[in-house]
Amino acid sequence: MTSQPWRLPHDDMTISARDVHVWRASLSVSETRLADFHAILADDELARAARFRNPLHSAYYTVGRGVLRMLLGRYLNRQPQDIRFAYTDYGKPFIAIEDTAATLRFNLSHSQDLALYAFTQQRAIGIDIEYIRPLPSRDRIAKQFFSPHENQALLALPAAQQAIGFFNCWTRKEAYIKAHGEGLSLPLNQFDVSLAPGEPATLLETRVASDHAERWALHALLPGANYRAALAVEGHDWALSAWQWPG
Repeated sequence: MTSQPWRLPHDDMTISARDVHVWRASLSVSETRLADFHAILADDELARAARFRNPLHSAYYTVGRGVLRMLLGRYLNRQPQDIRFAYTDYGKPFIAIEDTAATLRFNLSHSQDLALYAFTQQRAIGIDIEYIRPLPSRDRIAKQFFSPHENQALLALPAAQQAIGFFNCWTRKEAYIKAHGEGLSLPLNQFDVSLAPGEPATLLETRVASDHAERWALHALLPGANYRAALAVEGHDWALSAWQWPG
């Protein structure tokens, strides 16, 4: 599990075919900074931000998309407001331009006021973060969405470790789903991940006809106190760098 310090970035942020970059960013910002992010969003993003009933959720969405644009601007040497997104049939965003930027893949996730962003070149990638919190319906969620193997492994843990095991499982499954790119059309109980605290994150088996477990690497992350996160990356010949968004 990655617990190394999240480093501040340098000026020249390039990403090679063997690099995987993960960025951590706080979504809690000043009103002035919020206005800066608001100014670089596209019309559809502004419309979505306006639909949130809770002003805090609207602000978190605005900052989250603004940081994504600024990070993509770093990698692509473009103005953040000039970046245009398109979406797959399953809602996964990608860069809507026909040039070398099309090889840059990315994914993002947020929970509470913390966001994670993952970037790589020409590899499918997914990331998920969750704040550890009491869930009265935890057992029901596990029975409905986890595989029989995962439920058995979860119930075998000491009671004090089951909450961590649940969020380990949830983030790893979500990261794989997002990397796979087919959304919840891929049933969550059709593959198995490791979940025991202290054990490496692993895609143990997949019963998806078009996929093989050996194709993917899972990696657990510790982005902050009371958080769990996971990264799913296509292939195994890559190196991870963890960066802290300075804003």
